[in-house]
Amino acid sequence: MSEPEASVATGPETEALQKRFTAAIMPNYGVPPAALIRGAGCRVWDADGREYTDLIAGIATSSLGHAHPAITAAVSHQVSLIAHTSNLFLHEREVELAERLLGLLSADQTRADGRVFFANSGAEANEAALKLVRRMQGPARPVIVAAENGFHGRTMGALALTGKASIREPFGPFGVRVRFVPFGDTDALRGAVDTGVAAVFLEPCLGEGGVVPAPEGYLRAAREACDQVGALLVVDEIQSAIGRSGTWFAHRAHGVRPDVLTLAKGLGGGLPIGACIGLGRCGTGFAKGDHGSTFGGNPVACAAALAVLDTIERDGLLANVTAVGARLAAGISAVSHPLLAGVRGRGLWLAAVLIRPEAPAVEAAARRAGFLVNAVQPDAIRLAPPLILTAGEAEEFLAALPAILDDGASGGTNPPALRHGGLPPPVPPGLPEGATR
Repeated sequence: MSEPEASVATGPETEALQKRFTAAIMPNYGVPPAALIRGAGCRVWDADGREYTDLIAGIATSSLGHAHPAITAAVSHQVSLIAHTSNLFLHEREVELAERLLGLLSADQTRADGRVFFANSGAEANEAALKLVRRMQGPARPVIVAAENGFHGRTMGALALTGKASIREPFGPFGVRVRFVPFGDTDALRGAVDTGVAAVFLEPCLGEGGVVPAPEGYLRAAREACDQVGALLVVDEIQSAIGRSGTWFAHRAHGVRPDVLTLAKGLGGGLPIGACIGLGRCGTGFAKGDHGSTFGGNPVACAAALAVLDTIERDGLLANVTAVGARLAAGISAVSHPLLAGVRGRGLWLAAVLIRPEAPAVEAAARRAGFLVNAVQPDAIRLAPPLILTAGEAEEFLAALPAILDDGASGGTNPPALRHGGLPPPVPPGLPEGATR
């Protein structure tokens, strides 16, 4: 992920908070360019009252947008009952969520043969997957195969699997032997998988790599290569699952069944939750005490995740993702601009591809115009809006896109008119005066 461009003019409230941030918080991606205090649907407001259409959804995480009544009600109710149990004790929301996920994974809608381990993030889910692979395969298979430009997280095990040297190499050496192959190269993948390989870790579409879908047949080739030598196939759907590409799980479109599946981001609709799902014999690979998490699968996050699943089903959001995503992709493709090369992706998970590496400038231009997007690569702008994005909201962005590209290409000397939404919407009943959501 490119560091956010901070050249957009901010207001006094944002600037004051940025100074406090710099003095108190370790950086993630640099100083954040906006201080968001409220949200409603696909709109957010910053500390100085500017309104934005959110087309990144907290990095493909806020599936139902902001302040969605289903999540608000589910979380509020659960907190009023019990917020935390730890994994020393049982609670129904965790069991129910695991059952729902296994049901969604089963083609005939009966519960899939598997088990779920809940964590708090995508990196934690991938750490659990890596540990499960080690437990299943033993020391005789020390090698993991992963893709160049793939991303699996920033904790040490997940980082070892991440195929971007600039992120990975400053923190080595790692306790994992990883063999990287070019993403999408079937021959290279087949050649890398031998009897010393414990597992292949792949994304069905590179997320942080620039929203690059796997070519037809690539995941099937990975499945076949694993089966030939007894390796496990781990599919990382941290970004792609729970409706992001128009289906519950992106790997379904490739006709493969993974041995292990990892989820996070959109599952919690903004609350922290991750899941490592072992299918078949991998479901029982962990013995008692092999792995654990104090907060993983906590009642509040599970309640939010159940609300997300219920709402996607009830409101037909998979169809919305497919329809609005297709309109958004077609609209971007139709824009004729010397900076724009095209669009790639599926559903509401797209990248506007640039001819030159000016994505940070375009991200800043979009923010000036009132749209939040992400310069995921120097030449790619990621769009991963809430699954509730309407056709009208997509059209607003498409109408503004030529001017945004002009502004980005000019380095900010030709900014589009800023959409200023005035003050944020009023504080909902039940929150104290001055409170923010």
